[in-house]
Amino acid sequence: MEIGFLEYKVRNGDSLSSIASRLGITGEELKLFHNSHCQRMDRIWFENLNEVKSVFVPVQLRTGKEKEQKRKNALPSSQASDSFFAKTYKVSETFENPFEPSLTIDYSIDLDVHKYKNKNLHIVSYRQGNFKTNSKTPEDKMSELSIACMKSIMPIDFTLSESGKITGFSDHKKIVNTYSAQRKDLDFFAGEISERYMNTFEKNISDEKFFLQQFQSTLLFQTLFPKMDWFHKKTDWTEAFYFLQNSFPVECIMGSEQENEDQEHITTLLTGNSAEFYSLQELKTGTKYNEPADDPVSGEFIIQYTTHRKNKTLLQASATVSLWRGEESIQKHTITITQG
Repeated sequence: MEIGFLEYKVRNGDSLSSIASRLGITGEELKLFHNSHCQRMDRIWFENLNEVKSVFVPVQLRTGKEKEQKRKNALPSSQASDSFFAKTYKVSETFENPFEPSLTIDYSIDLDVHKYKNKNLHIVSYRQGNFKTNSKTPEDKMSELSIACMKSIMPIDFTLSESGKITGFSDHKKIVNTYSAQRKDLDFFAGEISERYMNTFEKNISDEKFFLQQFQSTLLFQTLFPKMDWFHKKTDWTEAFYFLQNSFPVECIMGSEQENEDQEHITTLLTGNSAEFYSLQELKTGTKYNEPADDPVSGEFIIQYTTHRKNKTLLQASATVSLWRGEESIQKHTITITQG
């Protein structure tokens, strides 16, 4: 839509900047606007307006404050909200490294998010299923057992902080007790190896801190449950991310930008690079050594969110985590989370 304009009569003491400031724009923006609407001989090239009789100024132009408010209103709230999440998402994860064939895992997740009474928390009831590996349903015994064990304790209820991050389990004892009650239904996985796996699974879920970190350190949870103020960042900041599951978080320098701000859907792009450097062995074992790494790796985090302008719902999220040794890519993990 063409922006209307008026012819402003220049007065003594006026400059491009002084007129522009009253409009909420920069002098350069006013100059470009005037020059695009005036005759060739009336173009302005300098800050001072000596011998300039009039300047074309826009009308119904939003001030900088109004533009920022419009942008803020179009983005998800800076606090957690149950309306941010859809009920169902389809997820696809791909793992790549130079030494092994790539692996793609597809599955679905169901979410029920609601406010926890009398507290600034939400409860996220989480369930996953419909697993496929490289487009095939897993048929090996250990994969089936692993899926069956997780399925036996779902849905799992997490607490979601006001900032938007998963902070704990709503009732950890309930998870442990549910597995103990359901384990007898897994007896068809006979054999010493299966018995040992189920014992280990029970031990792991009984360790509340360890079991929670297994979720928090996944690329899925880091992407699906962002800090809501990420959508409103205008300057670079520092954020800690897990580059590998069950490792330790690494500080990254992050930046953010929005695209398609005038369309129905808004894209928020986050990019970051590791500000700390560790060896690949440290990251894989989850143990920091007490000396600088001889062969450090660098990491890159890219996350993209597509949200609905009107209802603020998360429509799609995607993320890529890459580890590099110099110019050589040594590991890449991508995830795409799509509503429905």
